[in-house]
Amino acid sequence: MAKFEEAIARKFKNIFICRRCKSKVRATNLKVIAGKISCRKCSSKALKPKRKK
Repeated sequence: MAKFEEAIARKFKNIFICRRCKSKVRATNLKVIAGKISCRKCSSKALKPKRKK
């Protein structure tokens, strides 16, 4: 199966997963590192990037 750069960017770029409630949040890397972004559901600031399998 061929990998398309557009599809990879759409699925993984700027998408983070909350470590507490596993919900998805779309934000830039710099804002997540600075701690400006929190989860909408549980207000946690513990976010990880979406895993590429």
